[in-house]
Amino acid sequence: MSSNRSVLGLIFSNMHESTIPDLTKERTMGSVLFGGRYRLIDFPLSNMVNSGIDEVGVITKSNYQSLLDHLGSGSEWDLARKIGGLHLLPPFSHVQSGMYRGRLEALYGVWNFIKTSNADYVVLSDCDVITSIDFSKVVDYHIETGADITTVYAKDVITSEQAQNATVFSINDDGRVVDVLLNPHISGACNISLNMFVLSKEFLKNIVLEAASKSLYSFEQAILQGRTHEYKIMAYRHDGFFCKITSMETFYKANMSLLNSDNRSKLFPENSPVFTKVRDNPPAKFAIGASVKNSLIGDGCIIEGTVENCVIFRGVKIGKGAVVKNSILMQDTVIGAKCDINNVITDKNVKIGDMRMLTGSQNYPLFLGKGAVI
Repeated sequence: MSSNRSVLGLIFSNMHESTIPDLTKERTMGSVLFGGRYRLIDFPLSNMVNSGIDEVGVITKSNYQSLLDHLGSGSEWDLARKIGGLHLLPPFSHVQSGMYRGRLEALYGVWNFIKTSNADYVVLSDCDVITSIDFSKVVDYHIETGADITTVYAKDVITSEQAQNATVFSINDDGRVVDVLLNPHISGACNISLNMFVLSKEFLKNIVLEAASKSLYSFEQAILQGRTHEYKIMAYRHDGFFCKITSMETFYKANMSLLNSDNRSKLFPENSPVFTKVRDNPPAKFAIGASVKNSLIGDGCIIEGTVENCVIFRGVKIGKGAVVKNSILMQDTVIGAKCDINNVITDKNVKIGDMRMLTGSQNYPLFLGKGAVI
């Protein structure tokens, strides 16, 4: 980040939880596990750190105990600092704030924190998009174009179901947003919002305080859509690999996409690592007779059976003779001997007894909640 300006990062950890309610029942969106060892918040947080942003606030709402445990002091992201660093921002931060309904109310609730920052610009990000992006380039684009708001988007083909949880932009030849569609009934190639925005701190102050006086709470509806022609809203196109979580199906496919080595190299470039909480686990153990093909295996796993096309998180145990295919097994799941598991997602600490058969499909994977016993 340029030395002549400073940037504050703000991450909304609870946005979009209704899209995957099974996984967010006991945790925030940011706490949802992904890719064998990560949480969704690791991606926007690492992007900010890699972009030179050394002051980040994480706005929470509810069910954030696991998020607090994961982030800790922020040392894994080099944010355990006396000046700047990582700040956890729960609701009810001041007398007039409460449980927020949307992004504008959330920002008003933590305004005292934002106000005390020395930052010139603010980067906003949710946790529903998994990608690697350099925010310093977005800030440079914001300054060069003289935008009031810069929004990050990607061009992608979406289904009508995915569009129901999306914000879609119409963009003119100059890169300016001229129309905004919220949760539209459309499909095909669209300019999809990645829920990342850049604003100056002064401009953010004006819209947040005005919204509070008018009881407005939705940033997308009241600002992006409601004032498209009043404000200069510029669009920054992100051409890198990304996954947007809009349902259990897209969550499943996002994890499975990491089995492609090209996708992994794009999501985890050497010059932009993704940081996460470190667990002191031993290496994975593969017993004699075990077979593993095209799978991600986390630390501390014990594999005695057959695993194909799977994402296996830390501490998972798969019994002798068990066959697990096309599945996502989260932390400390135990699969008994001679089981047959296909297209299944297990949350943490699930235990499946010997000789069980569980089958879902790619479009509707079978989900087992946290601590379930079969």
